[in-house]
Amino acid sequence: MQAGQISGKPDSFVAVEFDMKRPATLLIFKSVHHQNTAQLARALGEVLQADLVSADQVSSNVDGRGGSLSGCRGPLYLDRYDLIGFGSGVYYGRMHPDLLLAAQTIASATTHLKQRPPAAFLFSTSGLPFLAPLWHRPLKDILTRAAIPVIGEFACRGFDSWGPLWLFGGLNRKHPDVRDLERSRRFAKQLLAGWESRQRCRAA
Repeated sequence: MQAGQISGKPDSFVAVEFDMKRPATLLIFKSVHHQNTAQLARALGEVLQADLVSADQVSSNVDGRGGSLSGCRGPLYLDRYDLIGFGSGVYYGRMHPDLLLAAQTIASATTHLKQRPPAAFLFSTSGLPFLAPLWHRPLKDILTRAAIPVIGEFACRGFDSWGPLWLFGGLNRKHPDVRDLERSRRFAKQLLAGWESRQRCRAA
């Protein structure tokens, strides 16, 4: 199975090589309309103890010395992170354009890093989460072309009132719900378990 492959479940996980420490994690997300993805980002962030930043706060201003990205809340230093999560809703069959731009910025910035780039995972909310491999593909391609390993993907239902759906009250109303968020927390714990398992193996 390829790293990050979704095999029957939208929250499957594949472990890869990691550094010998708990991963310092950054979550970059874009949440519009119903704030579906923001709920997911907060749930993941609680487990991963992650820093959260909106995708539109990541600019293309790259510091070649440290691989830093200037956002409206100050610079983000990529060399401080082991793991970066990218998430958004799905719009016209793609992840949000701001998220794709942020991923391109991150991918460009990694060329300035002295160490290997951080690993990545993807998460999304949509009306049809079983199509997540298709929704995620353009984002995944941006990262893999920059030698950023995508180690996991998560998708769940989100309230969707796009186009004519609003006439019928929308799709997946009240999602993400408690179960969706609990699944996201389990996914985050799997990420940590894979990381910690590698730590133990290297320490043995």
